[in-house]
This record gives sequence, structure tokens and C-alpha cells, in this order.
Amino acid sequence: MKVAITTQGPDSASPVDPRFGRARFFRIVDTESGQQTTVGNAEGMNAVQGAGTQAVQTLARLGVQAVLTGHVGPKAWSALQAAKIQMYSVTSGSAEAACQAFLADQLSMLTSAEAPGHA
Repeated sequence: MKVAITTQGPDSASPVDPRFGRARFFRIVDTESGQQTTVGNAEGMNAVQGAGTQAVQTLARLGVQAVLTGHVGPKAWSALQAAKIQMYSVTSGSAEAACQAFLADQLSMLTSAEAPGHA
């Protein structure tokens, strides 16, 4: 399974970014192979609107099946659901710690959009 973690930096020790669409980076982890890559999100960070939906398009193209993040706006929520990407709540710690918590089934699945306004 490919998991995307919203992060403030490009490596596994980077802090989790609680924002989905405007996160600086997405740390992509293949939980089966252990392979990890980082994708920058400059477009989303600088977008006037639609940052969340742009992020979903990027992650869907990469084959991501789950996102570990803090807050998801309503437009991004709808796009993630349409792309069949699951969302899990994580607001602190490192990307590595978030991934370990996910693998240990310690994260809560998000059940609704949590950030009002812009996606």
C-alpha cells in the first residue's frame, strides 16, 4: 500500500505538516517494499484556491491509497473520497513516527472534513 504523509521537510525525520493541501511535502511510503520518496507541493502551497484538489490529483497519479494528515478541507475531502484514498489523522511527530503509528493501527480514520473554507 502506498501512504502519503504531509510533511514540513523532505526526509523521514521531518515534522508532520497538519495541513493537507498546503503541506510543503508529501512523503510517499510503500508499506510493502519499504521504498520512500518525497514529492514537493510548491503548487499547492502557493495556490490561491484548489490546493487540496490539486494535491489529490498528484497523489492519485502516484497510486497513493491512504493519506496521513491533520486537517482536510471540504473540497479536498470530496476529491479524496472520489479517488478512494483513505484519510487518517496525525498532527504531530515525524513522518517516520506517523508511518509507524499507521502500520501499528494506532491512527484514527478521518470521518469528515475538518478544516472549513479553502481545500
